[in-house]
Amino acid sequence: MTDTPGWASPGSAPSSEGREPGASGPAEPADRPAPTEPAPQPGPDAQGPGSKWSKEQPPAGQWSAPTGAPSPNQAPPPPPPGPGWGGGQPAGPGQGGHGFPGGGHGGPPPGYGGYGTPGGYPAWGGGWGGPPPAAKPGVIPLRPLGVGEILDGAVSTMRTYWRTVLGIALAVAVVTDTCLVLVQGFFVNDALARTSLDSRTATLDDVYRSLRDSMIGTGIVTVISAAAVIVATALLTTITSRAVLGRPVSTGEAWREARPQIPRLAGLLLLLGLITVGVIVVGALPGFLVLLSGGSDIGGSALFALGILGAVVVAVWLAIRYYLAAPALMLERQSVTKAMTRSAKLVRGSWWRVFGIQLLAWLIANIVSAIVTIPFALVGAAVSGDGMDDILGTSGGHVGWAFLIIRGIGSLIGTTLTLPISAGVTVLLYIDQRIRREALDLELARAAGVHGYGTGVPGPVPGS
Repeated sequence: MTDTPGWASPGSAPSSEGREPGASGPAEPADRPAPTEPAPQPGPDAQGPGSKWSKEQPPAGQWSAPTGAPSPNQAPPPPPPGPGWGGGQPAGPGQGGHGFPGGGHGGPPPGYGGYGTPGGYPAWGGGWGGPPPAAKPGVIPLRPLGVGEILDGAVSTMRTYWRTVLGIALAVAVVTDTCLVLVQGFFVNDALARTSLDSRTATLDDVYRSLRDSMIGTGIVTVISAAAVIVATALLTTITSRAVLGRPVSTGEAWREARPQIPRLAGLLLLLGLITVGVIVVGALPGFLVLLSGGSDIGGSALFALGILGAVVVAVWLAIRYYLAAPALMLERQSVTKAMTRSAKLVRGSWWRVFGIQLLAWLIANIVSAIVTIPFALVGAAVSGDGMDDILGTSGGHVGWAFLIIRGIGSLIGTTLTLPISAGVTVLLYIDQRIRREALDLELARAAGVHGYGTGVPGPVPGS
């Protein structure tokens, strides 16, 4: 077997023996010179009898690397860059001459083989290890993240710090769901009983009292739930930021770190809520005024519907624009207005990406919550004996406490599982946007104690 196989097409095996006349591929003479000797060059009588050189020869020094599949009439390609490639160099003009009858170029130097052959260069990329992976001191790698990595990081945070995370989420769920059960049991049931949808005897005073009781109950639940969610958001934001660095944190440590920012976080969420309500009111006001003025019912209704639709679009746009304000306020110690400005800056140019990730996280959280809650609701309905009309409040019936309690247990479990995921996605999306725009990964690596990070080639960036 010889050491210098001829040029082979990618994936083919080199031949180590001379070929018979008429066989495909270049033949290798048996009396070829040793690899260390210079190859014979064509002399003045290159076109003499028995010569294998073509009559037409290209000018010297004008060979170019092949762009397609290699052929006997083409020169070998230049050496590929980087480590891991073969050590041979492409032959120059006039070198060799073995196995290329009818051509004008010499054969390859010793050890130079075809693609993927022993002694030759491997296929492109076959010996190239690629860029080094990004550092991962915590739940995410320190580089721009893909959608799956953001979701996985939120779940990994809950799984790694489950005692702290689930403890906070469970406390919030107990407070909110208990208030919801009590309000519905004491306020909503009586209001629905007085003004059932199929009752024809309800007076205007009954409707007013029912609406007042429902609003009071809803307001109580909203205030308590908002307070609980604010505290949970502050604590889970702190825990997730520590999880990115791979550092554990207890509930007490998270509370001490997040407590100074809780009043500002409450002001931020209140301001965002007022902005949303104000946009919807402004959108619905023209149609409402037309209806009150006694104008065309069709025109007023159409204007009202269009106003509501436009207001919802604007409200969603603003909600995504300021979606990262809460983690910016907590982690950067910003004021309310500066946090909103920071969020708008980070979201600019990535609105659809932020919207898509938020929508996906919301869908996942609601699907998980429904999977957990619906069976409990069905069991509660079976145990209490309430019909579907009673549960929906369309018959004026009284929903039993058994149904409310059993359904509340299911809602508690669902909230405990989904609240950490929603909060984690928000924080990790904020970190991802800062890595993409501000190279936050370098600061995170230094904070995590990763030595030498940022001096080499960064890892691959996943698709958005």
